[in-house]
Amino acid sequence: MLESIRVTEKLHWRKTELSKKSVLRPEEHKLNINNENSLQHPPSGILKDIFTTGTSSYNVLLQSKEEKKHHTQKQSSVHHKKHRKTTKCSTASRSNEHHKIKVPLPLLSPGWYCTNRQPSIIVTSPVPTSVKFTSSVSVAGSSIGLPSRPKSRTKRHLSLTKPKQSQSSKSRGKEGDASGRKLCLLTAIKPSNVEKEKMKFFKSDFTYDPQFEYENPALPNVLAKHSHASDRFLKQSINIMERTLQKYGSYEKFEQATGGSLLTKSRIWNHVRKYMVKEGCLGEIVVHLTEDLLSRASMTVVNGRPTLTINISTAREHWLEGMLRHEIGTHYFRGFNNNSQPWCNWNGRRKHGLKPVNPTEEGLASIHSVLFRKDPLLWRAALLYYTVYQASQMSFSQLFQDLARFVKDPNTRWDYCVRAKRGWTDTSQPGCFNKDQVYLDGILRILRYRESIDFYLLTALGKISYEDVDRLKGLAVIENMRVPHFLQDHARYMEHLEKIMQVNKLTDEELQDLIN
Repeated sequence: MLESIRVTEKLHWRKTELSKKSVLRPEEHKLNINNENSLQHPPSGILKDIFTTGTSSYNVLLQSKEEKKHHTQKQSSVHHKKHRKTTKCSTASRSNEHHKIKVPLPLLSPGWYCTNRQPSIIVTSPVPTSVKFTSSVSVAGSSIGLPSRPKSRTKRHLSLTKPKQSQSSKSRGKEGDASGRKLCLLTAIKPSNVEKEKMKFFKSDFTYDPQFEYENPALPNVLAKHSHASDRFLKQSINIMERTLQKYGSYEKFEQATGGSLLTKSRIWNHVRKYMVKEGCLGEIVVHLTEDLLSRASMTVVNGRPTLTINISTAREHWLEGMLRHEIGTHYFRGFNNNSQPWCNWNGRRKHGLKPVNPTEEGLASIHSVLFRKDPLLWRAALLYYTVYQASQMSFSQLFQDLARFVKDPNTRWDYCVRAKRGWTDTSQPGCFNKDQVYLDGILRILRYRESIDFYLLTALGKISYEDVDRLKGLAVIENMRVPHFLQDHARYMEHLEKIMQVNKLTDEELQDLIN
């Protein structure tokens, strides 16, 4: 049967229902079809692969197999009782529909799907009667799921409708798997009692070591794989932070001087809308604003639609567009382009021998975050790298005290410590989760080879490593690929990469010695 894709996720520590928050425009709740191009972006298949790598946050999707199985069995039972007298009729009807629709379309219940010659776009809210469609579009669907398909037809479309979680079980533990392993792991390591432990920690005058609890804890051997911190770029991370403090006095002053003032909600909406118009993706992405997100922003899929969540408590006037270049200009576009490539799934990546998407993915996105800043210091990437390494050597309370040399605000320090210690129960012991080292690692590797990397193809070819560009460009599908506006002027782009090198006092000789 055409199974609905059920997404369960937590975009922040507190259990807040984000669907109650505002979106970019009231019209975003409606089906937005003004021309044929609006149906082309994004195709439905992109929603399976586009956000399978981590972004600047560790908010991820979790596909619950047990819940889905229970939901499917229950729905099948209801349909069996309700339609057992009309099996032949419904089967014949579905057979006719199959010949009309060339590509099977996922149906979200309740919801609609729309078809034409272009790939489908999923809409998760009922369509108002006032919406008019072009003559080239036909609409089908209802507020209930389709009856069960015969078993013989299920196998035919299994790869298109079945969540990728099942595929990941075959490749669990393999580096580079971007479909299921990361999703399960990053969700499993979110503590369920963060607020409770934070209160204890602050009441103890920062001497208590939190005891984190997890709803679905990760296996010890899995955590062990991600508990090894690197010190390869430790010297560079410290140097970057010390230069920042020498110039601005404190991180708080650096934030105010380079980031500017915090933006109101209306100004955030305005900036986001202008950026989406510039990139030609207005109406494709749902936007949520929240104050509870631990990171600055995250790109995920909610109810079948690409969703950008922005932390308004960190949205500053001079940094906001950098965040949009990070989340939309890098993660979203590379994911969109990846959907058309032969390596759009795990089997394709394995067949073509692709290297892991990180540290390239996060390194490139982090470069784009600071690309056009007046003072593009790599502070955040450096602090994340440093914090992870120190967490591997210290307890939570010791780490908190150690970070005071760089960050004064206790709430900010708490957030960095939680990120580095997530996955651990007893934080009185040295230990880390090493994911946050990927940002600086990726930045420095890309800067090391910046003269030989084709940055246009690095985005157009999808979720690939910079090391695979030359090898894969002959196999890639480059028609209708989308590349952000800031990559159109290559000379200007390269000038700003040089500026990042200079401001952070990085030299080619230094990077060549560190990265062979």
